[in-house]
Amino acid sequence: MDKIIIEGGRPLKGEVRISGSKNATLPVLAATLLTDETCILRNVPRLIDIRTMVDLLRSLGKDIEWGKDKDKDKLTIMSGSKVSHVADYKLVSKMRGSICVLGPLLAKLGEAKVSLPGGCVIGVRPVDLHQKGIEALGSRVTVEGGYIIAKARKLKGARVYLAGASGPSVLGTANIMMAAALAEGETVIESAACEPEVEELANFLNQMGARIRGQGSPRIVVQGVKKLHGADYRMSFDRIEGGTFVLLAAMARSSFAIRDIDYSQLTALDDVLMNIGVRVEAEKNLVRVRAPKVLKPFSVTTYPYPGFPTDLQAQYTAIMALTNGVSVIRDTVFPDRFMHIAELARMGARIRREGGSAIVEGVKELSGAPVTASDLRASAALVMAGLVAEGRTEIRRVYHLDRGYENIDKKLIALGASIKREKE
Repeated sequence: MDKIIIEGGRPLKGEVRISGSKNATLPVLAATLLTDETCILRNVPRLIDIRTMVDLLRSLGKDIEWGKDKDKDKLTIMSGSKVSHVADYKLVSKMRGSICVLGPLLAKLGEAKVSLPGGCVIGVRPVDLHQKGIEALGSRVTVEGGYIIAKARKLKGARVYLAGASGPSVLGTANIMMAAALAEGETVIESAACEPEVEELANFLNQMGARIRGQGSPRIVVQGVKKLHGADYRMSFDRIEGGTFVLLAAMARSSFAIRDIDYSQLTALDDVLMNIGVRVEAEKNLVRVRAPKVLKPFSVTTYPYPGFPTDLQAQYTAIMALTNGVSVIRDTVFPDRFMHIAELARMGARIRREGGSAIVEGVKELSGAPVTASDLRASAALVMAGLVAEGRTEIRRVYHLDRGYENIDKKLIALGASIKREKE
């Protein structure tokens, strides 16, 4: 297992390129189960989570090839042996996104047996909305021995209401949309997730021959078709990686260029940055950040898109640790997603938790320390803190980081950071 060592305080300059979207690619990969024809995906990030999904699809019967050299971000997904309806625990337990194979397997094969998923430890993440949605389409669903077992002779379109206790489910919306693509008749998904990743999945499905409209809004309409064909599709850039680098630039008071970023997907972040005194110059797919010497405190509550993303909450907590006042950060999506607080406190941050909120009292500086990453986004927050802290920071369990940030240490080295990997 690797650890990352950072010598903080180095100025960051130059340019960084944002990779393809992990959270969009995972359900798109699952959607290739809906066709027997070849699909090609481009701008795919080489991440642990992507490799896990590739391994899962291979275990289900798909043949998959990675591109080489200039095409190293290309994936070709082909039909191999007969597709299996069983998604095994050993693979699904590694990653939450694996649940996305449930809808496609059920729609294509009439049955699916999918292990309950794993992933980052950030609180309770039930699959009840997935079950509710496919039951509405006519499937019989049971949970036995840690597996979701679904069967249906023929899925039929229906009206599905997908709001949950913490808002719409992104993966739930994806699963129902994929299942409905091959269902008989029309499906209307009410209170659908509006995230760009859901919109991208719908665009990919439409390129395969699906008939979907309303993506990006709370009401998605799917007119079922009998068959889907292959597609050649280019994935968009990762808005969470982009937001992480924007926050890093503000925290480090650096104006390095961030390329291949769709800043229009980060309007909630932009509003928050203006309130803490940061200005972002965005043109086409290039962004530069202008930050004052002292950042203002500002309280934030996370919400489903287009609200402030829960996936940027840990990074924003890190930046608020260096303001000149008090801010309150509340997470309504994952109220238990605060395991990074204790590790930031080891670096001198003054943060305490009250229920689903973090109370942050800004300090003048952070100091390097040995810390442990608890999940993907917490890892990014610790890297950010280490880059601006005085002295040496050692971050253990960085495999979390490799699940969602492609070559982040190499990207940071190119910006001038002192960062290296070592075996623990």
